[in-house]
Amino acid sequence: MSDNELLPCVTIEPSSEHKASIIWLHGLGADGHDFEPIVPELRLNPELGVRFIFPHAPVMPVTINNGYPMRAWYDIRNADLSQREDETGVRRSADQIMHLLQAELDKGIAADKILLAGFSQGGAVTLHLATRLNFKIGGIIALSTYLTVTEKLSAEKTKANLNTPIFMAHGSQDPVVPMQRAQSSAKLLTENGYQILWQDYPMPHAVCPPEIAAISQYIQQQLA
Repeated sequence: MSDNELLPCVTIEPSSEHKASIIWLHGLGADGHDFEPIVPELRLNPELGVRFIFPHAPVMPVTINNGYPMRAWYDIRNADLSQREDETGVRRSADQIMHLLQAELDKGIAADKILLAGFSQGGAVTLHLATRLNFKIGGIIALSTYLTVTEKLSAEKTKANLNTPIFMAHGSQDPVVPMQRAQSSAKLLTENGYQILWQDYPMPHAVCPPEIAAISQYIQQQLA
C-alpha cells in the first residue's frame, strides 16, 4: 500500500444528510468490524448525520505474539508497553489515519464535525495524531488505552486541540493495559494543557453499556 492510498474501511452512512464523521480505530488483532455493532447502541440523533469510518489496520507480524501476523497499528515488542515502543509503526499509522481525516475534509465535512476515536492500540494512535494536528477537530475518544512516545509529547504537541475535551475511559480490571498506565497518560496530557474527561468502570479490557452511554452523550455534546 502506498503512503497516500487510503486504508480499507467499514463505513456506515447516516440515514440523513452527511454532516459529521467519526473515524474509529480497533485494537490489536481485531478489524474494522469490531466496533461496527456499537453504532446502533449509541442511539445518536439521526439529525447529526454521522458517518462512521472503521479502518482495518494492516496485517503485520507482532513480536509479543511470537511474530504471528495479525492486524496491528504497530508492533508490540514487550508486555511492558512502555519498553521498546514501535515509534515508527505508531507514526506510520497516524499518517494513514490523517489521510482518512483529510478525505472527510475533502468531502466538505468541517474539521470541528470530525471526531477521532480508538480502542487500545487504536486509541494510542488516536491520541498520538490528535495531539499533533494543526487544526481543531470535534472530539477525541480514547478507550482502554495509553500514550506512546511520551518523551516527545511536549516538543511535538500542537495547541489546536488543547480546548478539545478528550474522553478517556478505562476498566479497573484491565489485564492488558493496566489502569495505572492510562491514568499516568491522562496526567501527562493534563500537564501538557489538554482537557481530560476521565471515566473508569469495573470491567476488563472491553467496553460496557454505561461507557457506551457516556460516549454517546460526549459525541452528541461535541456535535451539538
